[in-house]
Amino acid sequence: MATPSSDVASSSAASSVLCPALFITAPGSNHGKTTVTAALARWHRSQGRRVRVFKTGPDFLDPTILERASGNPVYQLDLWMMGVAECRRLLHEAAQQADLILVEGVMGLFDGEPCSADLAELMKIPAVAVVDVAGVAQTLGAIGYGLAHYRPGFPLLGLLGNGVASPRHEEMLRQGMPHGVSYLGSMPRNLQFKLPERHLGLVPAAEVADLDRRIDAAATLIGETELARMPAPVEFIAPEAEAPSLPLPQLLAGQRIAVARDKAFSFIYPGNLDLLRQLGAELVFFSPLRDAVLPAADSVYLPGGYPELHLQELQGNLAMKQALLTHCAAGKPLYAECGGLLYLLESLSDKDGARARMLGVLSGRAVMQRRLQGLGYQSIALPQGTLRCHTFHYSTTVTALAAAYTGERLYDTSAGERVYRVRGVTATYLHAYFASSPEAAAALFLPQPALEAEVEAEPEAPA
Repeated sequence: MATPSSDVASSSAASSVLCPALFITAPGSNHGKTTVTAALARWHRSQGRRVRVFKTGPDFLDPTILERASGNPVYQLDLWMMGVAECRRLLHEAAQQADLILVEGVMGLFDGEPCSADLAELMKIPAVAVVDVAGVAQTLGAIGYGLAHYRPGFPLLGLLGNGVASPRHEEMLRQGMPHGVSYLGSMPRNLQFKLPERHLGLVPAAEVADLDRRIDAAATLIGETELARMPAPVEFIAPEAEAPSLPLPQLLAGQRIAVARDKAFSFIYPGNLDLLRQLGAELVFFSPLRDAVLPAADSVYLPGGYPELHLQELQGNLAMKQALLTHCAAGKPLYAECGGLLYLLESLSDKDGARARMLGVLSGRAVMQRRLQGLGYQSIALPQGTLRCHTFHYSTTVTALAAAYTGERLYDTSAGERVYRVRGVTATYLHAYFASSPEAAAALFLPQPALEAEVEAEPEAPA
């Protein structure tokens, strides 16, 4: 169990906690980071340890797998969307209760600004790189050498070979390893624990019938590697030790928010729900797919997800559609992100052309495309503050609605995603991280002064 550290000067026992931790990274995407992280979490859990797992970056899918593997909620860590202090807070809280912390990186170790390496260095978490070694032998050593020395002083412990074909293959991998970079074992080339994917990434845990069998199979193999040894303790410092924070104002005290949560609407940051509760809100959950009644609520949250995979169920649930229409007709607040936006439009078509009627709260239609249509960090400047967000979608929309606000891209000068405001409804492709501006987040669920702009002369170009 994690223990308070007494090594930090002028700090209380609670402000610094020691806990073993490991950062799982790779040279790029699709090397098997999630499979290895899930396997490690399940193996240590099977040894009776309490494991907390975090996912780097704005990812909704990998965390569902990692939560199933570890048995504990999985939160995102994102230096830009959340900030260093929020990342420190989440890790510090986890370290007070966990026996082991695992952090899965995003893309390649040095990809992006900020990148996985930045997070690992800031939090002083030693890293292990998972490398898909299909078609690779001694050259694995060059990959390891490059990862270890690209940034001087980076704490890379070693490599794990994923997809090893035979004992001879593994022998050649070991032969190429340079001095100072450890070979920590391997995972064989075996489809029994491969995780299924679709257009936005991994298939969510709830949709993989034999997921536990796959994770258990991978965990058994990981348990035989050097990677399964407990890593050294890391000191996790509370952000209050560097800059004391003020308590959050109870901006949503007395407010009841109905949150959509099912297979069609599952892209929800746990940190967002935590923040709404910390602001004083009571949360209730409902399913647009199954439920006929909307819970009594002051406002509604429609997160992103896969509405395009459930067209007929959404179209056919007339009772829920009417309940949401009644809510909106009364002028009550509703906030929708990405998939939630698609559900609010008049129709949604999948990539094969199948079309279904949606709510019609917003004028316009959406069509799924076969290629990615939007990706990257953006921010929304609202009167109450600026929300930091991310967008990732395969659909395009055609609508005559004017934008009340427009997202500002972090790394691109082109126009950002539109934010629509129609009576109490706010809808956008952007996924916001609420803690980036609690005041702005609270405002999404409270009645606001009219900011209407329903029809423009020209329809929106595909977004």
